[in-house]
Amino acid sequence: LLYDMIANRITIDEVRAENGCLRLMKNLVWEYDALPHALIAGGTGGGKTYFLLTLIEALLHTNAVLYILDPKNADLADLGTVMENVYHTKEEMIDCVNAFYEGMVQRSEEMKRHPNYKTGENYAYLGLPPCFLIFDEYVAFFEMLGTKESVSLLSKLKKIVMLGRQAGYFLIVACQRPDAKYFSDGIRDNFNFRVGLGRISELGYGMLFGSDVKKQFFQKRIKGRGYCDVGTSVISEFYTPLVPKGHDFLQTIGSLAQARQDGTATCEAKGDGTD
Repeated sequence: LLYDMIANRITIDEVRAENGCLRLMKNLVWEYDALPHALIAGGTGGGKTYFLLTLIEALLHTNAVLYILDPKNADLADLGTVMENVYHTKEEMIDCVNAFYEGMVQRSEEMKRHPNYKTGENYAYLGLPPCFLIFDEYVAFFEMLGTKESVSLLSKLKKIVMLGRQAGYFLIVACQRPDAKYFSDGIRDNFNFRVGLGRISELGYGMLFGSDVKKQFFQKRIKGRGYCDVGTSVISEFYTPLVPKGHDFLQTIGSLAQARQDGTATCEAKGDGTD
């Protein structure tokens, strides 16, 4: 049975983030609450950046707190003109990873002291927002670092990957090829949602999905097409949500970020009794 997955492709307007899940195709959902952390690999022109922008736009419709790192100071760094917590210099990015890690540790401790805390329940049960660290060109970032910095940050990222789910701290990492040296100690295996977009070598697929994968991968010249595993160890054909011509990410994301700020300001004014 040859079933073309392209029929399940959705548009960016149909992407939904709710109840700890992101709908990315008609028949495909990433349950980030249950199967945390995303690893997105793909060569130039494969649609990786558009996919990241799509995820950012969808998450801004929720109460998620986003931190965005773009070491190449390219498309994602431009978002810094319309929203906060966007970084591209080495020092800022190191500080951001450290702060994200500290935030996770602090929240884990606070959750245990929360009056409604129940063993086994997560951040959402306590009404807390999820936090996402969205990392474009992850490998390029590590290539900027000295050995000492690199070891220190990898150890923090590993802890986020191992412990972040309960506290609602999630990583979305994109790179051209997930080389093992920047994903040390099996950290790569803890990314549940994995996507390979565009042209990827056999070796690249092995790094992404595991070298023992017995799957035939076919290349098609369709932007935004690739393969994914949503955390179930089943690899299927994947199409990123369609972005209509003329869709302005900067403007849309800017409006969403502004609406959030306005909403926060309104709530604060009410809280101060000034309303």
